[in-house]
Amino acid sequence: MPDAHARVQPEARAPEQLQESGAQASARADLTRIRAEEAELIFARFSRDDAWRLGSRMREAAAARSLPVVIGIVVGQQRVFHAALDGAVPDNDAWLERKTRAVLHFEQSSLGVGALFRSLGRVYEQEARLDPNEVAANGGVFPVRIEGVGVVGAVGVSGLPQVEDHAFVVEQLREFLAEA
Repeated sequence: MPDAHARVQPEARAPEQLQESGAQASARADLTRIRAEEAELIFARFSRDDAWRLGSRMREAAAARSLPVVIGIVVGQQRVFHAALDGAVPDNDAWLERKTRAVLHFEQSSLGVGALFRSLGRVYEQEARLDPNEVAANGGVFPVRIEGVGVVGAVGVSGLPQVEDHAFVVEQLREFLAEA
């Protein structure tokens, strides 16, 4: 039996483990920012008409910037808005579906799901107990959360690098909610 009073020696760490700690710290900072966005971007109500207006606004903004993205909004399990812009490919639709499933499962943004796993030093694809071919923790889809109700759907894009997908959705949600 080990001596309870023995001095515990710090473990020697390999350079890749030190980098992982840096990655975890970065992921924790990302997660803090993402959680603040999720706390900020809450709807008082969200109808199918709201989904159409939000989706149309997102499509206009993406087209004005020539972004090669697909845009989707779901309420429950029903897709209520979808648009594919020039340059988007069918694979973008598949990614959008996978990221949407993550949001509906975890009730947080898809980028937040990935950041949560990274902040814990875990690999989502190995430890989520979900098929990574069906549910993806990559950025670009955000929960549609109604105050006092919770998550009722998701809004997202796919076609850019994941952080840019996420940033575009957050920007569009902020502008939409500011106009409401």
